[in-house]
Amino acid sequence: MLTEILSREACAKCRVCCVFDKDDIWEIPVISPETAEYIKKNIDENAELEPYEDGYRFVMHFKDGDELTYCPMLTEKGCALGGNKPFDCRVWPFRVNRISENLLGITVSPVCETVSALPVSKLSTFINKRYNEQGSLADIMLDYAKKHPYIIKPYIDGYPVLKIVKE
Repeated sequence: MLTEILSREACAKCRVCCVFDKDDIWEIPVISPETAEYIKKNIDENAELEPYEDGYRFVMHFKDGDELTYCPMLTEKGCALGGNKPFDCRVWPFRVNRISENLLGITVSPVCETVSALPVSKLSTFINKRYNEQGSLADIMLDYAKKHPYIIKPYIDGYPVLKIVKE
């Protein structure tokens, strides 16, 4: 879906979405119980996962003096999870953010330089274009957020708002 605006090659070269600093811990994606089981059985039986909301999160370790840590699923070839990526990873750099008490917004993270360099009008058209029987990317994200409200992140100044909806 995102390959219309972000090539796999550009994404694979960057990988900024797989790197966390100490201030980004709140952005660690939540992993479904099914994905956690897949990881333990197929990738790393010793993967450190902690319960979080209705799933799990990776335990991130910062070495002394290091400001950054990498997702443990990041390999030289990219994400070891492939099609089993957490929802947040599948839709990144787009986010569902709480704009106010009863307003949600679909935003784009300026950290993804390739996507955030595109005109807001193009990004807005992209997220609102019907993708499949579930609707547009915005529809899919908002539906997922209703079922899994923990993916709704607080709004961060500087994140362009592409769509606003009332809850």
